[in-house]
Amino acid sequence: MSTTTNASLQQRKEAATPRGVGVMCGFYIDRAKNAELWDIEGRRYIDFAGGIGVLNTGHLNDKVAAAVAAQAEKFSHTCYQVVPYELYVSVAEKLNAITPGDHAKKTAFFTTGAEAVENAIKVARAYTKRSGVIAFGGAFHGRTMMAMTLTSKVGYKMGCGPFAPEVYRLPYPDYYRYGKGMDINTFSDSYIRELEAFFHTNVPADQVAAIILEPVQGEGGFMPIPKKYLQSLREVCTKYGIMLILDEVQSGFGRTGKWAAYQHYDVVPDISTWAKSMGSGMPIGCVMGRAEIMDACKPSTIGGTYPGNPVCCAAAIATLDYMHAIDINALGEKVGNITRSRFQEMQSTYPCIGDVRGLGAMMAFELVKNNDPFQPDGELCKQLIAYCAAKGLVVISAGVNGNIIRVLSPLVIEETLLRKGLDIIENGLRELTQ
Repeated sequence: MSTTTNASLQQRKEAATPRGVGVMCGFYIDRAKNAELWDIEGRRYIDFAGGIGVLNTGHLNDKVAAAVAAQAEKFSHTCYQVVPYELYVSVAEKLNAITPGDHAKKTAFFTTGAEAVENAIKVARAYTKRSGVIAFGGAFHGRTMMAMTLTSKVGYKMGCGPFAPEVYRLPYPDYYRYGKGMDINTFSDSYIRELEAFFHTNVPADQVAAIILEPVQGEGGFMPIPKKYLQSLREVCTKYGIMLILDEVQSGFGRTGKWAAYQHYDVVPDISTWAKSMGSGMPIGCVMGRAEIMDACKPSTIGGTYPGNPVCCAAAIATLDYMHAIDINALGEKVGNITRSRFQEMQSTYPCIGDVRGLGAMMAFELVKNNDPFQPDGELCKQLIAYCAAKGLVVISAGVNGNIIRVLSPLVIEETLLRKGLDIIENGLRELTQ
C-alpha cells in the first residue's frame, strides 16, 4: 500500500508547481466513478463540482472509456489539418444535427472552451470585417489572452495585462440587484436602451463584429439572462449586422435541461461555443455557426496542432450517443427540479440566502448579509465549502465576490446521493449560522 498522503503531496505540489495554478481542495484524488470520488487515503466524496461542469455523464463513463481505449489502439494523433480522419467529420455532423436552427451549420474543433472563444471572435471579425467586440460585466470566457480580456472577474486578471484591444463592456442585466419593483420586461427594455446609447458613446454599431455572452453566466454567479433581453439583443444584432455569439461552454449538453441553454429563449445565435461536457473529461471544444459565417475564415486561420484530436473525438461521439440513449436533457431537468426545490426550502429558513437561481441543473444560491444583495457574504461561502469538504462533499463557489454556491454535479447522479449532498449543504448552513 502506498505511503503517500494528502499532506505529503501538498508539500510536493507547493515545491513543484506555481501558485498561479490555484487549487481548492487539500486532498488528492485516487479514483472516481459516476458522482463519487475517493482520495489517496481512501476517503469518499460526493462530487457537486463535476470538474466545473465537465462530467454531465459522470466520472469514468464505461462507454466513453471503451471508445477512448479503442481509438488509442488505432492512432492517437496526426493533426487533422495534415492527415484528416472521419472522426472529426462525424462529431461535426452530430453536433450540427442536434443543435437548434434549420439553417446550414458548420463546426470547427479546438482543445478548450477558451480556444473556442478565441476562434469565435476570429470568425466574427473575418465575416463582418469589423474589429469591435462587446462583452458583459461578470462574464467568464476563459484565461487565454482574448478570452481573459472578455472575462470580467478581477481575480482572474490581476497583473496579466495589457489585454486585447477593441473590447468593450456592457453591464449585465442583473435583475436580482437592480430590478426591484420593476417588471422584468421593463427592466430588460431599459438595458437594451443602454445598448443603443452605447453605440453613440463607446463604439459605433457598424464597427462591432460581435456581442458575446453566456445565456447563464457561470463564474459570474449562475445568472440566467432575462428572456426579453436576449430576444431584444438578437433583434439589435440582426439590425446592425453584428454577430451574436452565445457561449455554451458550461451551460450546454443537458446542463440546463436542453442541449443549449439558448433553447429556453427561442433565440438562435450566429455563432456558439461549446466544450466541457462534450468529451466527458477529454479535452475538446468547438465553434459552431451558420455555414456562410464559418466559411469566412481563410484556410489555416483557425485550427491548431491538437484540436479535434482523434481520441477526444472518439470520446465526444461516445458521449453524444450516450446522452441520447439516456435522455440527458430529461436528467438535467430532474436534477435541476430537485436542487431548486431544496434550495428554495433553504432560502425560506436561512435569511443568509438572498437569491436562488439558475436553469435546469445549473443551480445556485447567493449568500448575503442582512438580506441585502449589496452585502455579499464571501466568508460564509468559504466556510460552507470547507464544512462540506469535511463532511464528504465537493462543492464550489461562483460570483465576482465569491459568495455563491453552485451545483454542477454529474447529471447521472443517483437521486439518493444528490439528496445526501443537499443535506450536507443544509446542515452546514444550520451549523454555521446558528
